[in-house]
Amino acid sequence: MLRYTNIAIVASFFCLWLNSFFPKEIQIFIGFSLIFSFGILHGANDLLLIKNTNDSKNKISSKKIVLYYVIAVLFGLLLFYLIPIVALLLFILVSAFHFGDQQGFYLNFKASKYILTFYPFIYGIVILFLLFFFHSNEVKVIVTEIIRFKIPTLYINEIFMTSGLIFLSISAYFYWKFESFRKKLQTELFLLVVFAIIFKTSSLIWGFAIYFIIWHSIPSILDQIKFIYGSFTFSNFIAYSRNAFVYWLASLLGIGLLYFLFRDKEIFNALFFSFLAAITFPHVLVILKMMHKKNTKSA
Repeated sequence: MLRYTNIAIVASFFCLWLNSFFPKEIQIFIGFSLIFSFGILHGANDLLLIKNTNDSKNKISSKKIVLYYVIAVLFGLLLFYLIPIVALLLFILVSAFHFGDQQGFYLNFKASKYILTFYPFIYGIVILFLLFFFHSNEVKVIVTEIIRFKIPTLYINEIFMTSGLIFLSISAYFYWKFESFRKKLQTELFLLVVFAIIFKTSSLIWGFAIYFIIWHSIPSILDQIKFIYGSFTFSNFIAYSRNAFVYWLASLLGIGLLYFLFRDKEIFNALFFSFLAAITFPHVLVILKMMHKKNTKSA
């Protein structure tokens, strides 16, 4: 993991260096291209993961798995259509926990399970609102498009400062109480500085793409391949990509249809993020189940 972290840092700053060569429009194009490729790919094998996490005694048929997954995605889209502000809040909360969890906070301290669950969540909030903090005006525009009415203030600064204070407080307690956690915390605090530099010097989409691809999607793909096939090799990556192709293509076609129908309307950004959110809801549950089974095996 440390080796990948070093590679990710170099790759992130390389992307920042590229930032100076491309105008904002090209950055947005490249950013969305990365999100459409590796970003969507990392969630396109959820059905295979579900099969691998099912107990042998309670195996669910492939047709039922597909049906349940499609229903979950459609429910997410319906929620964004009917109650967009609730759906958006759920998306932020779920994504925050997912991002924090992916950073590797699988803690087995002798502490309250509620704190151990809350800790990666608050870390994810810090990461998300660190991005929002540096691009608050753009975020406000997108939020207004999604919820279809204007909110006087989103309290981005207040949420960022509050979540940061809570995160540092819990971190200080863990640092004092558990010696084994100290090196991990030092690394994560350093990475927060790296993320701040990335978000500050990039546009909203470019900064999000750097984090989402390099620090979230690719590590998730590596974890999934190791879980499914036992180890990461190039041949296993090809097998993983081949298995995910149909679902990846279906997601692209869905986004392509949205663009074709609404490309000339301001609502496209809202629909795009709503579609990603609808895919995210079931994906997070699948990854949590995968990590639970993985940790159970290693225990």
